[in-house]
Amino acid sequence: MIKIPNDVKAVMDILTDSGYKAYVVGGCVRDSIMGREPNDWDVTTDADPEQIKELFADFKTVDTGIKHGTVLIVSGKKPVETTTFRIDGEYSDNRHPDKVTFTKNVCDDLARRDFTINAMAYNETDGLIDPFDGQSDIKNKIIRCVGDADTRFSEDALRIMRAVRFSSVLGFSIEEKTAESIIRNENLLSGIACERITAELIKLLSGDNVFNVLSEFRSVIGVFIPELKLEFDFKQFGNKHGYDVWMHTVHTVNNIENDPILRLTMLLHDTGKIATHAIDENGNSTFKNHAAVGGVIAENILRRLKFSKEYINTVSFLVSIHDKEVPETRVQVKEYIRDLGEENFIRLMKIRRADKSGLAKGYRDITDKLLFAYSTFDDVMNNNEPYSLSQLAVNGNDIKKYVSGSEIKDVLNYLLETVIHDPEKNNRQTLIELAKRRK
Repeated sequence: MIKIPNDVKAVMDILTDSGYKAYVVGGCVRDSIMGREPNDWDVTTDADPEQIKELFADFKTVDTGIKHGTVLIVSGKKPVETTTFRIDGEYSDNRHPDKVTFTKNVCDDLARRDFTINAMAYNETDGLIDPFDGQSDIKNKIIRCVGDADTRFSEDALRIMRAVRFSSVLGFSIEEKTAESIIRNENLLSGIACERITAELIKLLSGDNVFNVLSEFRSVIGVFIPELKLEFDFKQFGNKHGYDVWMHTVHTVNNIENDPILRLTMLLHDTGKIATHAIDENGNSTFKNHAAVGGVIAENILRRLKFSKEYINTVSFLVSIHDKEVPETRVQVKEYIRDLGEENFIRLMKIRRADKSGLAKGYRDITDKLLFAYSTFDDVMNNNEPYSLSQLAVNGNDIKKYVSGSEIKDVLNYLLETVIHDPEKNNRQTLIELAKRRK
């Protein structure tokens, strides 16, 4: 039923040969039952931490959470977190138990876990230990808390994000009482470290069930990105607008490929709309300059949530240009690549398609424009047509005796613009003559 890797089994064998119980537990059991390849394998045992360290004295071990009974054992090349069966005490910080009590009963340990699908243990001798019917919930594709949901979420508020993340990634629905408790306790997330929130958010956004999760649990996202709450039920007037601002956003997230940069961009792409909203003479909504305004808002959000510099710079930039129309000429394609770079050019095309997908029917299809942009991009790349200063047949040293130092940059940009329009002019002699005339 569950194929335990040899390195993990080696840890379990040492424990059982020494008279202790040992099981693989949690996500690796869940994923194995679902036919998914587990990312990590965790072991739980009735040996206490000091006994674990003594048994594995010849292994590299790390006291990753020894206060709570966890020792990381490096078996072969695989790190195996090994945790003593335990019962958790009070969670005064809504994140970690103040104290734990070690126990000899694996079911006591499973009872402290978050969801039924994660509260299963397995070894080859005892088979599957499933006191909360997690296997049935996997079969029925349900996320359900172990025991009382309010208790589980008050113990560790990050479980709220884990629930919606699992729903998005696994495609499971959230059981009614668990869902009600999520909404009831969502404000507990305000006390969770930003880094923990962002890690779960990125995983959530990458799920195939992201549309349903963002639709049903929008208020959860609004706890740590309150800027998005302004989009909820904000009506957009005009024939091209098929949804309010939030549901437009949800459609665009769902309709772009599963890439964290792109999905985060679509989540934040219209954050500038509310501040720039106006009604024109025909009664239609307008959002002049909303992309640039949104770029600033997105940057502030990402900094507050402590995203990496790469995420902050890339996503805020893409938000700031997301409404830039698809280029319709060869020259425009090269100018876009010059201004955006190759990778962001492709990203922008995907963003434009997703953004249009969130409009009313009749305003969504830009297939022909995109086909032209993509095919032209490929042709430009394959033919090495110049679109950047580095591709010019001359550089600053070549023209400095014809142009004053303060003008070199402007002249090079002029030469680049010239060869973007006429690639045949990208040769040294022609460009030097053009520079001379330009001085």
